[in-house]
Amino acid sequence: MATGAEILQLLSVWRGAICESVRRDGPDLSARQMAILLTVYLSPPPHTVRGLSADLKISKPAVTRALDTMGRLELIRRRRDQADRRSVLVQRTVKGTVFLSEFAELVADAQKQDQP
Repeated sequence: MATGAEILQLLSVWRGAICESVRRDGPDLSARQMAILLTVYLSPPPHTVRGLSADLKISKPAVTRALDTMGRLELIRRRRDQADRRSVLVQRTVKGTVFLSEFAELVADAQKQDQP
């Protein structure tokens, strides 16, 4: 378990990255949207609404609303599963990859600035 000082340092890094993110001109994602996006990009596909709902322990309608927003921003794409036409697959996009790459750089920069 992290010590109090470690917790404060981690939160400071996260705060730095979030603050820089909202100052930029890109999308301002909610914590739920960011959790879904990171899950899609960091865990192996395939991804479905049902699977994301189960992984994150949130409702399917909440996942769907987040995916609607991220779809409009072109951070993810939804495609009908050809093997099971009832299912919709959630897929990565180039724009989503770039967004997360840039966000990772913000976290790295925030971590550098937070170190003594």
